[in-house]
Amino acid sequence: MKETINSKTALTTKAIIADALSQAVTYDSFKVLIKELAATGGTTGPEQTDAYKEYTVLNDQRMKRWDKTFKIADEKVAKINRFKQKIAWLVITESWCGDAAPTLPVMNKITQLNPNIELKIVMRNQYPELMDLFLTDGKMSIPKLIMIDQNTGEILGSWGPLPGKAMILASEYKKQYGELTAEFKEDLQVWFNADKGQHTLLDLLQLLALE
Repeated sequence: MKETINSKTALTTKAIIADALSQAVTYDSFKVLIKELAATGGTTGPEQTDAYKEYTVLNDQRMKRWDKTFKIADEKVAKINRFKQKIAWLVITESWCGDAAPTLPVMNKITQLNPNIELKIVMRNQYPELMDLFLTDGKMSIPKLIMIDQNTGEILGSWGPLPGKAMILASEYKKQYGELTAEFKEDLQVWFNADKGQHTLLDLLQLLALE
């Protein structure tokens, strides 16, 4: 009986992921969306708050900067080029998600180096059933990356919402102060800038079993 339930659950999960993948957008399309929303004073999702609109404007600026400045060392480029399995990276996010701005460009640079890795993006508010499958400590934290075998539809792993090092910083802060404050989130952006995407890169190479 247990095996039957697990089998049904697996089939349902595959169906949810397959549906999301079929409707997901490319990184370039996501950037166009953010640019348009930033220009018109909008944001994704049902909560059209001033704060989310401001974060969308910031993310448009930050992603442009990260696209230009993030670099991958030659030895890591060689490792990425050797990856042969055909996979999809399906990322759940929103236009206002501050932690996506420095991490999505890293994902994109990796996929640009290897056509076997495809990056697709969906909005959290459009796929709550997908988000529910990949909660972090019971919360709908984003961005969340799901790695999927393109031939079998099997889930190979997941990542997010932060690089491992940043997750530790966030966890320690919450233990001390109870919640992640606006001040911590500003400090986290400073950390991202100083790190230059390298911890995100390391995490993603480990996800690909290349480190």
